[in-house]
Order: sequence, then structure tokens, then C-alpha cells
Amino acid sequence: MNNQTIYALSTVAGKSGVAVFRISGEHALNAVKNLTKIDCETIKPRHAYFTTLRDLSGEELDHPLVMYFKAPNSFTGEDTVEIHTHGSKAVISALLENLGNLEDFRLAEPGEFSKRAFYNGKMDLTEAEGLADLIDAETREQQKYALRQMDGGLKNLYDGWREQLVNIMAYLEAYIDFPDEELPDDLVEKLENTVFKVSDDIKAHLSQSNCGERLREGFRVVIVGEPNAGKSSLLNALAKREAVIVSDIAGTTRDAIDVYMDVNGYPVIFTDTAGLRETEEQIEQKGIEIAYDKAEKADLIICLINGQNVNLSLFDELEKTSKNKMMYVVNKQDKISDEQRSQLADKGYIFISAKFQQGLEGLLEEINKRIAEGFTASSGALITRQRYREVLNNVFKHLQRFNLHKSIELAAEDIRLAAREIGKITGRIEVDEILDKIFGSFCIGK
Repeated sequence: MNNQTIYALSTVAGKSGVAVFRISGEHALNAVKNLTKIDCETIKPRHAYFTTLRDLSGEELDHPLVMYFKAPNSFTGEDTVEIHTHGSKAVISALLENLGNLEDFRLAEPGEFSKRAFYNGKMDLTEAEGLADLIDAETREQQKYALRQMDGGLKNLYDGWREQLVNIMAYLEAYIDFPDEELPDDLVEKLENTVFKVSDDIKAHLSQSNCGERLREGFRVVIVGEPNAGKSSLLNALAKREAVIVSDIAGTTRDAIDVYMDVNGYPVIFTDTAGLRETEEQIEQKGIEIAYDKAEKADLIICLINGQNVNLSLFDELEKTSKNKMMYVVNKQDKISDEQRSQLADKGYIFISAKFQQGLEGLLEEINKRIAEGFTASSGALITRQRYREVLNNVFKHLQRFNLHKSIELAAEDIRLAAREIGKITGRIEVDEILDKIFGSFCIGK
């Protein structure tokens, strides 16, 4: 890691009430010494100083607040200074220029403050990625889970598994050093039970149906139905804006159109699709193929039925592959007969009118209920990244190969590889090859 002192604007660039500059590294106090009149010999950590900010030539720039965080009690674990100026473009530009002219100072790279915090043991990789998720959070549930991950929810779970595997490895390597000794039967049973328990826990953790990834990226709800069933009208009504074109001409929607919404704290991506019907028109056929593909990959499918012409056979193909995630909704409820309404209501169908915006609240409540049930039914610690899932699958495979009926050296290698894989998630091994990719997604100044 480069030992130069780094600096960056940590708030959004542009005109604002306050701009926060962060400086971290061995010579961080040189910024205070050269640009203010604060006595660095007597400066108190974690105290706010209201002072005059001057450039290197002595010209007054602003009246900021300055705070000093002494290593290791700072975000990065290094000496850190924060300068809170007014958010004037002129002040921001001048301070960045003067910091760049200080010896051994350079502008921070994206995510470098968090990377230094990781290297200095202030956080592991799961906590760092939780911080990135918090910065990107757009809904309440995203924010809540990002904070949970920042507080070590995943770290504690994964470190616990790794610690158990390391303990097993210590036993096995001790017996490798003394090949004449045989493993006692009670120890064999203990080690095998521990491996079985960890393996079983990981299997359960992996069976969460991508809830964590969906929480970060958005739960996918796809609207399917025949042409003119009101799919586009429904999407516009839910979004409360003209998100897609609505027309009485059948086949207007040719491609899948996504609209992002916040449904009671959950990020949801609603997708409008081409109407399902038999057609000879090639472009429309392609749109229908896309509709089926989107539906198969969705977390929830709204099967929209036209109340003027109830046709339930339309969804027979989807029933074969996606029955458990299908949700039947009857649009144009004023057009359906009382007898049909009673029959469909007994089956749990929902009735709405997209045109007159009736029944939408009940529809959103049902969508929220289904998403929440799938989310809360999972473990408190959710897999939030595909990277975690891939690594844990590798861990599970290594543990499945473990048994003490084969050579003890091979059994120990299975455990070592499993423990090493878990370390790739938390950063407990050398993982330089993935650090730049992870921290490079952070914004400058974080």
C-alpha cells in the first residue's frame, strides 16, 4: 500500500452549504500546519476547531471547521484530518489545489480511504461492501440491511465457520506431524460432526433464493397477459406517471420495459412485456419470446386478465415452470360478470381497474407481502453478492469431499481449501487480485 498522504472531497462536488475534505496518512497534520493557524503541537483529537483557512501564499480562503483523528482511532486507522468548508466552487477548487501542492500529498483514488481501513484492520471486506451498499441504498430495507452488514452480520457468520475449520485443521496437522499416532475414535466423531454441521449451515445459507442479491439490485415483478389486457396502463398507474406508451392498438409493446419503484421499502423492478398471442409478425414474435424469458427469471409474475374476455388458458405454459410465483390479477373489473367475479375471488384472484386506478393499493399490499415473506423467511444474514455465493459453493464442495477414511493429508487439504475459500469473502487471506475491483466501485473521497 502506498504510504503517501491522500486527500479528497468527500461530499458531492458543486455548490452546497458545506463541503467536507478528508485527509489521511502520516503527514495529515501538515495540511493543518500549512493552511491554518492551529497549533499542531497542542491540537486535541476529536475536537472541532473553528479557524481561518489560508492558501500557501497566506491569502485567506474561508472560515472552516477542522477536526483531527489520531491513529489508530480513525476511519482509516491512520492520522486523519477533516476540513469542513463552505461549499463554494471557488473554495473547493482552491483547497484541492493547495493540498495537491503539499509534499507527499496526492489525490485519493476511488475507494482508497476504505481500502486503507481494510488494510489497517478497521473493517473486513464484507463490512466494506456493506458500506458501499449503504452509500448506494435507495430504499429503507436496503439501508437497514446495509447497516446490519456494516455492523459485522456476515463477517461474524463467516469468521465463525472459518474458525471451526481452522481448529479442525490444527488437529489434523498435529497428527500429520506424528504419523505413528492414530486419531482417537471420539476425536474422529467430533471432527466429522463439526464438518457436517458447518456444511449443513452453508447449504441452508445458500438456499435463500437470491434474496440478498435481490435486495441490493431489486426484486423483479413481470407483468404478462394478452394484448390490450391493460399491462402498460397498470404499469403507468403503479408508477404514477406515463412510463410506457398506452394504445388501443394490439401489439404496441414490442420489448420488455423496466420501471424501478420503492414498494414499502423494498426495491422492485416492474417489467411491462409484449402481449401473449399467436402472431405471424416476426418482431412481435420476438417480443413474446422476451416476455416468456423475463417471466421465467422473475421473482413474481403478475398474470393480468382482461375482464372483458377472461382467458385463463393463456398462462398454461407459464404454469408448467413458474406456478409458485404466479399471481392472478383481473383488470377492467367493471366488465366482469358477478358470477365470474365470485368464482375467481374464491381462487384468490385480485380485481383492479388500471384505467380508474381502483384496487391498486390492495395489489401493492399483496406484492409487498409476497416479497416480505420470502425475505424474512431467510436467515438474518443474507448473501448480498454473487461473489459470496460462488465462494460458498466452492466451500461446500470441499467439505463434501472431506472424510477421515482417506489419507489424513488429503482430508486436511480439503479443510484447508475450504477455510481459504471463506477467507476470500472476508479478506483473511491474500486477495490483492480482487481488492481493486471491490474498492474501485466506491466514489472518490470514500
